[in-house]
Amino acid sequence: MMYKLPKQNILRKNKQFQSVYRYGKSYANRMMVIYVLSNKDTQRKVGFAAGKRLGNAVVRNRVKRLLRETYRLNQHKLKLGFDLLLVGRKPMVDVKYKVVSKAFGDLCTKASILDE
Repeated sequence: MMYKLPKQNILRKNKQFQSVYRYGKSYANRMMVIYVLSNKDTQRKVGFAAGKRLGNAVVRNRVKRLLRETYRLNQHKLKLGFDLLLVGRKPMVDVKYKVVSKAFGDLCTKASILDE
């Protein structure tokens, strides 16, 4: 089964990011922070972020790639109707995909956004 990440389901505008940051509920562990904000939509939008303190552009892009891939492969397990923001943290810089994927699963359970 191929899972794609449709372009229209990605948060791009600063305003969108800010509203999820401001009004969303955050769940965090060592690897990442997830902001969840419910929307009145049947879609789920997602944004990916890696702050400057993680390292140079190469490092930050790797973190965002990991987040993107984790989301892409697990999106079918999530409920619809909310916006997500995935933010990488320092320990994520030197781990493999499996660790990130597990951290993501744990946070989704914590946020109770998994579709049973």
